[in-house]
Amino acid sequence: MVKLASLYVCQSCGAAHGKWVGQCEGCGEWNALVEEVSETGPASTRSKSRIKTTSGVAFHDLQSVDAPLPRLQSSIAEFDRVCGGGIVPGSALLIGGDPGIGKSTLLLQSAAALAKGGAKVAYVSGEEAIDQVRSRARRLGLADANISLATETALEPILEALKRQRPDFVVIDSIQTMWSDTLAAAPGTVAQVRACAQALTKFAKKRNCAVALVGHVTKDGQIAGPRVVEHMVDAVLYFEGERGHQFRILRAVKNRFGPTDEIGVFEMSDAGLGEVANPSALFLDGREGSATGTAVFAGLEGTRPVLTEIQALVAPAAFGTPRRAVVGWDNGRLAMILAVLETRCGLGFGAKDVYLNVAGGLKISEPAADLAVAAALISSVFDTALPPKSVVFGEIALSGDIRPVSRMGARLKEAEKLGFTQAIGPAGSNNKETARNFGCTIAKMARLSDLIGLIEPSESPSRRA
Repeated sequence: MVKLASLYVCQSCGAAHGKWVGQCEGCGEWNALVEEVSETGPASTRSKSRIKTTSGVAFHDLQSVDAPLPRLQSSIAEFDRVCGGGIVPGSALLIGGDPGIGKSTLLLQSAAALAKGGAKVAYVSGEEAIDQVRSRARRLGLADANISLATETALEPILEALKRQRPDFVVIDSIQTMWSDTLAAAPGTVAQVRACAQALTKFAKKRNCAVALVGHVTKDGQIAGPRVVEHMVDAVLYFEGERGHQFRILRAVKNRFGPTDEIGVFEMSDAGLGEVANPSALFLDGREGSATGTAVFAGLEGTRPVLTEIQALVAPAAFGTPRRAVVGWDNGRLAMILAVLETRCGLGFGAKDVYLNVAGGLKISEPAADLAVAAALISSVFDTALPPKSVVFGEIALSGDIRPVSRMGARLKEAEKLGFTQAIGPAGSNNKETARNFGCTIAKMARLSDLIGLIEPSESPSRRA
């Protein structure tokens, strides 16, 4: 006999508890348990319509006589780059981002571009009415795109309609609004999100139809729901950006068909999202000359070289405890750089506030930014600007040595394209050859003290504390 049992499931990690507790034992989150009702009992007495048996499993070899299906090209170069060169048929994409950041706008523009290229596209919205989607399409100038629209939240009718439509690309906006009548849980719960994502992913694989799922994010910036959803899909993309800035960054954190940590840069306007072909020029927009406390970092985002400005301010602490404020970089890595500057170079920061900012709202995680951060800090301490038209890159060891970084040629080529003539980087055997190939000079730094000698003015007294 089928019985109904109550379980309390954490909405952050998906851990199940037999009774309600204030704190989840799996992830430590408070007040995250929600009651969900499930069926218990012998498997033979459960809903037999949901149990399908197969006669066996067919195995195949690695060779195939059929050519692989070509990727779907949306004609939006930034979006195709992040997807690994286009959308793979039969793949499932999960796109997350803050509310109002532009996820629906990006997918509607991508769907319209695919439709204009001849693909059959379906757009299923669980959050907006048909007229609202049409209104946004008119505002974006996409009203003539051949897209099949639907507003539905029940999973089974959506799958039946998609089987009849046979689309090449499907947008589900959003996965948190979908629900299946095979589960007694409420829409948006862990069980519903997991089941709906699994069913849509299975549909994509079986029908060779690419499916894009829009996912909500938590207050910590992670996609809401169980982590298993991110393991189900083929690619996880995050749409980032600050509302105060006009540009948005699409970042791939998982991609089975392309590189991870690839980014695409878009600019938000009244007409929607526009591609930014040269993000380095955008991040350096408004920079005139060299100001004290700033350094231009030649970094890599996936396969793309990107130049960004790192700003630092070192000021006397107004209160007893000095502040350490960081935007766009790792706080722990800043503490390490400050410790190396104090121990190996004799610069004192114990009684000073330190503020660090990556201009434009970009988030940097590459260790090659160590030297650029140190250069900005040293420049602020001595109130002396770095050499004009110079970029900085290099990793700093705890011993104070400057370690080499990968793909120096790509960094220097991007710097030369934007008019930079000098690079401050690690000493290496290939630096001279690289500089000759790209027409710029490199100030070779073997230790962090060499950088201080380059920046510290000789005519002014030392400000080391």
